[in-house]
Amino acid sequence: MKFFPAIPNRKDTPDVRKILLPLLPSKFLYSSPKLFRCRGRCDLHPHIPTTYYSSPPKMSKEIKAWGATSPQRTEPMTITRRAPDDEDVAIDIKFAGICHSDIHTARNEWGRTTYPQVVGHEIAGVVNAVGKNVTKFKVGDYDGIGCMVNSCRQCANCVDGEEQYCTSGLVLTYNSTDPKDGSITQGGYSQYIVVDQAFVLSVPESIPLDKAAPLMCAGITLYSPLNHWNAGPGKRVGIIGFGGLGHMGVKLAKALGSEVTVFSQTNSKKELGLRFGADDYVATSEPDAFSKLGQRFDIIINTVSAKIPLDLYLSCLRRDGTLIQVGAPEDQLQISPSSLYAHRVGVHGSMIGGIAETQKMLDLCGEKQIFPEIETIPASYINEAYERVMKSDVKFRFVIDVSTM
Repeated sequence: MKFFPAIPNRKDTPDVRKILLPLLPSKFLYSSPKLFRCRGRCDLHPHIPTTYYSSPPKMSKEIKAWGATSPQRTEPMTITRRAPDDEDVAIDIKFAGICHSDIHTARNEWGRTTYPQVVGHEIAGVVNAVGKNVTKFKVGDYDGIGCMVNSCRQCANCVDGEEQYCTSGLVLTYNSTDPKDGSITQGGYSQYIVVDQAFVLSVPESIPLDKAAPLMCAGITLYSPLNHWNAGPGKRVGIIGFGGLGHMGVKLAKALGSEVTVFSQTNSKKELGLRFGADDYVATSEPDAFSKLGQRFDIIINTVSAKIPLDLYLSCLRRDGTLIQVGAPEDQLQISPSSLYAHRVGVHGSMIGGIAETQKMLDLCGEKQIFPEIETIPASYINEAYERVMKSDVKFRFVIDVSTM
């Protein structure tokens, strides 16, 4: 539909726009955010602003998605997104990364999955509409959604900008309860999502959307501990594991100015590790792998979910060094107390990052061109991708092209 042409302001010439526009069904007013942009004077209708309607329609929307109906299979389905409210941003999803947590949830390996369940918390897309109270985003912006879509915003952690540790109302992107309508949240393996503006992230234009998606989880999961424990010039950082999380840890730690060492089982990824910025690479399956390391590291981040001998890695820390666990093993960690008090080292955990910290990470990645290594797949390949993730057969992150749904 084209813009209405300007009509001379003459008493004997009626403005047909004033006659026609009130008669149009509301769906036409919302069908394109730029449909009624004005040229010249703009007295079309008392309820049409001088730019365009950006507030979303108050109606739910059925969309295509891929979701798990049981632990055995993820398949195409249709889901309904709630109607956006005045604080919401509606986003057309373009790409969604596959995280190992998606597989755990889809297969009910953590025992709390509500079916049907659409997973995916590495989301990148374009703003489709914004509520009338939204100030940070506009139609057409590149935006992202990570692992959470709401929190209580009142507890000490939320006030401190650490919403991921909310003590009384954290709402995850999928498999949580949405406080706005009581529905089960559904994630990013879908065409469209509605999220409160406080939990929407701005993607710098210098980051391609397909590469932005994994930053929403894999990127911030590594950036947050590096940031919190002050990785930077003069610090030595070890990264255990060189997969979807680990390779981002190498790139980010190097960008922050640290000396970086990769710990991986074999030398099969050594060339890639050094190419991505690692200063050293240790194949942990070799008999003398740890003998020459000494107390070298200030920070070691464990990204793997498998059971590994953490005491060996603790012995590589300098006095007051820190080992940070970000992988999610099913078994309990086993650590000897002597490994801790011998050099006053510590073991900590870290879970994603707050909204402000995630935005800081995205801005850094845009400035320094820090991108994940991805393999883009159609939605029909999701089940095969899951199997390959379980076999560590991906370099380094699968990203779903949502246009294939």
